[in-house]
Amino acid sequence: MIRVLLADDQSLVRAGFRALLDAQPDIEVCAEAADGEEAVRMVRERGPDVVLMDIRMPRLDGLAATRRITGDEALARVRVVMLTTFELDEYVFEAIRSGASGFLVKDTEPEELLRAVRAVVAGDALLSPGVTRRLIAEFAARSKEPAAAEELGRLTEREREVMALVGIGLSNEEIARRLVVSPLTAKTHVSRTMVKLGVRDRAQLVVLAYESGLVRPGWLG
Repeated sequence: MIRVLLADDQSLVRAGFRALLDAQPDIEVCAEAADGEEAVRMVRERGPDVVLMDIRMPRLDGLAATRRITGDEALARVRVVMLTTFELDEYVFEAIRSGASGFLVKDTEPEELLRAVRAVVAGDALLSPGVTRRLIAEFAARSKEPAAAEELGRLTEREREVMALVGIGLSNEEIARRLVVSPLTAKTHVSRTMVKLGVRDRAQLVVLAYESGLVRPGWLG
């Protein structure tokens, strides 16, 4: 059973999400929070698998709450998905840097919300098709000057290659076609790279690819 915590200051939004999620046989809403402070506290008390976190909330905003959650080693398995009103909300980029596994637009289709919850639990980043490349391109444009990362020395040449492809927004299937390997092999390379670098998920791997200079702005076709 996937346990979800809803953090949004609008009770109507929480009620809508709860109705959808609780109707699923493999998902349950374990708690709700109306602001960031309450969200952090409830995460520590209830230990959800996924937090659906609104960006704009009173007392403590979603970005600050996310940093507290992802910065707590005791909560390392908790995945945070940011909720935003606009597809490319400026705060989304900061959310990814803050440790979020991805984002959802609030008016997303119900099926997409359910897929998203299950995807982040499986360790996938929520960088959906059609938005991925624009998101990453914007992230690259806003990112700081890259500095060499010692962590990359832990990777094999193939793993560095795979990481660069993840960094430009390719899925496992696209990486497999590019490298002429099976999708399973591509997924294995991605997983091993994440383990070696100690990153939470695919979204954080993208961030590190840019911050280390392995991928540079302008590489997107």
